[in-house]
Amino acid sequence: MQYRRLGRSGLRLSELSLGSWVTYHNQVDSAAAREMLAVAMDAGINFFDNAEAYAAGQSEVVMGEAFKALKWPRLNFVVSTKFFWGLSPRNDPRSGDAVNRRDTLNRKYLMQAIDGSLVRMQLDFIDLVYCHRPDPLTPIDETVHAMSDMITQGKALYWGTSEWSAAEIRAAWEIADRHHLHKPVVEQPQYNLFSRKRVEQEYARLYEDIGLGLTTWSPLASGLLTGKYRNGIPADSRGAMEGMGFLTKSLGDAAKGEAVAKFEAIAADLGCTVAQLAIAWAAKNPRVSSVITGASKLSQLQSNLGAVDVIAKLTTELVAALDAISVPLAA
Repeated sequence: MQYRRLGRSGLRLSELSLGSWVTYHNQVDSAAAREMLAVAMDAGINFFDNAEAYAAGQSEVVMGEAFKALKWPRLNFVVSTKFFWGLSPRNDPRSGDAVNRRDTLNRKYLMQAIDGSLVRMQLDFIDLVYCHRPDPLTPIDETVHAMSDMITQGKALYWGTSEWSAAEIRAAWEIADRHHLHKPVVEQPQYNLFSRKRVEQEYARLYEDIGLGLTTWSPLASGLLTGKYRNGIPADSRGAMEGMGFLTKSLGDAAKGEAVAKFEAIAADLGCTVAQLAIAWAAKNPRVSSVITGASKLSQLQSNLGAVDVIAKLTTELVAALDAISVPLAA
């Protein structure tokens, strides 16, 4: 496992990390989480990603219980969470008013959200906090001041964004710079062989201009790049889970299915799985600080960890071959 600086910050993250979206609480309880976190740490992973909205806060609870049981020195691991959607259900009539509404980055929500995450995760501080989506109804300077204050108060160490546009990230950075506030240092975008334009094109100037780091999610395109969806959506897969219907169109895309078959042939020549190939491809990009992987069971985690050995095998020629297949289909 190699370690990379998070943009221009001094924080170093493992090139692969472990996230909890979909899995924790829904598929992984605290005992299973504890086992997988221990295996991940033994393999060199030091970064564990979470979010307030995952399983309505219960993902943070599961991860927090695992951390407490493992009794790791706090210096040895990096943990993140994200804020935007809140915890109130969408059919809660209170969620639409000016104070309690969901989908916000206003100061009131953010300053209470960090306190809630600290309680659920049983931590004194969180290393990385993200604005999970942009909020067009809250002035960016209000959000920037609130995120900076979390750091000043010692509740967080670094902050960043997730799925923000390049213009929004630059605006936040410039506000922080102008007012001598803590600047955003990281963006968390989706990045995989079928989703690459934002990382490779839209953000291109931000890496040098403001030193933006990346912790990317969905290296397997929600499972499409595992090859298991080539013949439909298995009943026990993520695509069949309640609330994941938005993935159906992408997972059933015939052209992408044909591309996955070509990736599988390349993976076979390398002696790895197509999932390991896809993860290694994402990690090969030097702009990526860490690739966030996910697993619902230990065997998946162990298989994903094998991607570390594939990164060095991705020659310029192999990357070009993968690009030729994926670029025409990529968003």
